[in-house]
Amino acid sequence: MLTSLLNIPSKKQILWIKTFVFILCFIPFSRLIWLGYQDNLSANPVEFIERSTGFWALFILLTTLSLTPIRLLTGRSWQIQLRRMLGLFMFFYACLHIITYAWLDFSFDWAEITKDIAKHPRILVGFAAFILTIPLAITSNNAMMKRLRNHWKQLHQLVYVIAILAVVHFWWLVKKDIREPLFYAVILVVLLGIRIYYKYLKATKSVNKVRTSQV
Repeated sequence: MLTSLLNIPSKKQILWIKTFVFILCFIPFSRLIWLGYQDNLSANPVEFIERSTGFWALFILLTTLSLTPIRLLTGRSWQIQLRRMLGLFMFFYACLHIITYAWLDFSFDWAEITKDIAKHPRILVGFAAFILTIPLAITSNNAMMKRLRNHWKQLHQLVYVIAILAVVHFWWLVKKDIREPLFYAVILVVLLGIRIYYKYLKATKSVNKVRTSQV
């Protein structure tokens, strides 16, 4: 596995890597099922499930956003093939997060849910982030990529907005100890900073190239 990461993997190795990543992404869900079966979801099981699914949705989201910076920094692009699967797992855990909130917290009482969203900005921000993930999940297949063409890339740039909203949601959710959301905020800033830096370099090279051709 380590050799595959350091070198350009073959198709067979990429298949093994995808399988390995799939298993890793499925472990948190399996753990929740096991803990629930063992009646070991802490003293507040609803909050435990909400925190766990929300954490993994954010973690996988940031992992997905790291794939392009890795390509920019290393020149290796094979890891981009993991993006769709990671994105769908992010959506999966985000759905579990929302379902836990709507079902276990409010028993699908939409009137009370609406009041709660309007009353608490952190819930509103988190809900907005989830809503924005829906079109990305729907259009994550090859058929939609071909159908939308250039609009597909523009649509999927919403992932940056989603990441910002998700981090803000996590930050506002924590009342006192902000070290953990601060850590993820720093990671997000670094990932976005790398992208912005390389776009700046690309734009600068293009300008210099035009100026050189005009001389």
